[in-house]
Amino acid sequence: MPGRPRGWLFRAALAAAAALLRPESRACLLAARPAPRPRSQAPGSLKCFLGALKMEMTEMTGVSLKRGSLAVEDNDSVAPAEEAKRQKVSECCLTTGRAGLENASPSSGENVLGPPGAVSAGEGTENSDARLEEEEEEEEDDLSEEGDEEEEAESFADMMKHGLTELDVGITKFVSSHQGFSGILKERYSDFVVHEIGKDGRVSHLDDLSVPVDEEAPSEDMLTVLTAEEKQRLEELQLFKNKETSVAIEVIEDTKEKRTVIHQAIKSLFPGLETKTEDREGKKYIVAYHTAGRKALAKVSTAADPRKHSWPKSRGSYCHFVLYKENKDTMDAINVLSKYLRVKPNIFSYMGTKDKRAITVQEIAVLKITAQRLAHLNKCLMNFKLGNFSYQKNPLKLGELQGNQFTVVLRNITGTDAQVQQAMNSLKEIGFINYYGMQRFGTTAVPTYQVGRAILQNSWAEVMDLILKPRSGAEKGYLVKCREEWARTRDPAAALRKLPVRRCVEGQLLRGLSKYGMKNMVSAFGIIPRNNRLMYIHSYQSYVWNNMVSKRIEEYGLKPVPGDLVLKGATATYIEEEDVDNYSIHDVVMPLPGFDVIYPKHKISEAYREMLTADNLDIDNMRHKIRDYSLSGAYRKVVIRPQNVSWEVVAYDDPKIPLFNTDVDNLEGKPPPVFASEGKYRALKMDFALPPSTYATMAIREVLKMDTSIKNQTQLNTAWLR
Repeated sequence: MPGRPRGWLFRAALAAAAALLRPESRACLLAARPAPRPRSQAPGSLKCFLGALKMEMTEMTGVSLKRGSLAVEDNDSVAPAEEAKRQKVSECCLTTGRAGLENASPSSGENVLGPPGAVSAGEGTENSDARLEEEEEEEEDDLSEEGDEEEEAESFADMMKHGLTELDVGITKFVSSHQGFSGILKERYSDFVVHEIGKDGRVSHLDDLSVPVDEEAPSEDMLTVLTAEEKQRLEELQLFKNKETSVAIEVIEDTKEKRTVIHQAIKSLFPGLETKTEDREGKKYIVAYHTAGRKALAKVSTAADPRKHSWPKSRGSYCHFVLYKENKDTMDAINVLSKYLRVKPNIFSYMGTKDKRAITVQEIAVLKITAQRLAHLNKCLMNFKLGNFSYQKNPLKLGELQGNQFTVVLRNITGTDAQVQQAMNSLKEIGFINYYGMQRFGTTAVPTYQVGRAILQNSWAEVMDLILKPRSGAEKGYLVKCREEWARTRDPAAALRKLPVRRCVEGQLLRGLSKYGMKNMVSAFGIIPRNNRLMYIHSYQSYVWNNMVSKRIEEYGLKPVPGDLVLKGATATYIEEEDVDNYSIHDVVMPLPGFDVIYPKHKISEAYREMLTADNLDIDNMRHKIRDYSLSGAYRKVVIRPQNVSWEVVAYDDPKIPLFNTDVDNLEGKPPPVFASEGKYRALKMDFALPPSTYATMAIREVLKMDTSIKNQTQLNTAWLR
């Protein structure tokens, strides 16, 4: 309106939101209210609060009941959908800007590999590139909400009409003889809970939110150096209760020792705040600011004014903690934590990556970040909880775990109690075929293994085409337009202009093609983070392994035969005729193709050769011109027997209620659910432990004797809803 400042619309929207939201939601949003942005940024803040308002109105009217059981990106019901939106609102409101991230952490083959289109921050860049990334990320944050609304408008079932089935990736055999039955897997992401098992056999649980007391207790000076008024201002800054972006404290008796005490007092008493020293008109000031303040960060991260941290020598350099997360994969979670802490993701370490569509509990280590700062994030973040803090000398390493403990609910099962008993006894005593699960191969009409095969063939034009060409099935509108532009013009810059969200693989590849040109596709592809690139060729290896294992079981059954491979230590050896009785199918391994493996001495060896020859690959030369893409190979057990298997069948009436308590439920003192003897629906609750790099969905497949692909599960859900 003419004559009114632009800020009135922001205030009006906030007032409307506060009036309509439930009290507890209003308190949460107001607690997360950021310091005011400059006027040029007001519309983004307005959008954040309008989004929150729309979110709550959606929840009150109970609009959506869309479910997609195994989908990595979909929502299963109103509650998880709203939780995901609240996460976005929380991130949007708490951060006044997002710095470019460096995705340098390694990925693990443990449990699951994300889809090729997973959002990933680029690799290290110069300052100008980082600023460009920041601007792009701000644009993408605004566009992501629009994209989510668009995705909700699409039918997930329609999208998955062109998805993969288990048959497409070589998953065809079962080990058990029981009759299968129907059940819905991951109807709610909270039906799938994963607890990491450390190398010492301890299962990770979040059961303590307290912060460890430092051996170096704060001195008396630290407790008295700040006045009551200064402490109040700092507390209000810490909890976002005022409009200040920083608090300046004048150093009356200016000595280095006095300044050090003030710095330490602020950081110790008000976790989440950073400090720096400034000269103002000949006087020294200690300036405290929230870690989410981009301008403050920019000032303290320059070479002339480096960021300083005091770290007690007696304290271990790494803070280990248990991370409880809902509906986020491990790298996404670390990216979120690093944004809030204003650090690079590569200072975090972990033992294995965890699935997105689940509740997962795992140990994380971070370099020289205090437990106080980490615990402060519990006030800021939705769908995350951090606890069980301790200081250790060493980081965590990938693969340093015994496995994972799973708690899984299969809802709306049709099997009788006798069928369930037979199926679960078989899982406990025999196990399941150790196939690579459907997550390994992507969720779109272009499987990741096809891209991997083209990389190994050195067919770079085909690699570009497979990633960028139009494909069957529903996609976000801007991706469709981007692909159509690429198919029409083969102009990467023109296609990139159609793509507002540029952190996806397509955006990264188009940026590379724009930078290096169509004659240097290898360098263009190299712009994609290394872990994402290697995911494609690992997917091809997994595709070959699945097919070969199915052939092995079809040809020889579930008993070891002469010529099979077993491991002695880390070395593969052949089973000789006289030794067959000394082994079981649980000892037999099969190779993933590579230059450093041997193949079985029976018909399956020729099957490997035939399959790779049909794909124009030489099984005797798996080294690639580019070292990163040379495959050394590995060995994988054919059949896995889960440990600590238990189960129960429960009856329930409301499909939205949780059927067991999580760690957070237990921390909050919620009583465990009580089940009636009869109900409208029946569910199978399973508990079992698996070693690293095995897929729980393949264990569940063996129980149900059903296709666990998203395509099939989505059809089940859709039919059940109708």
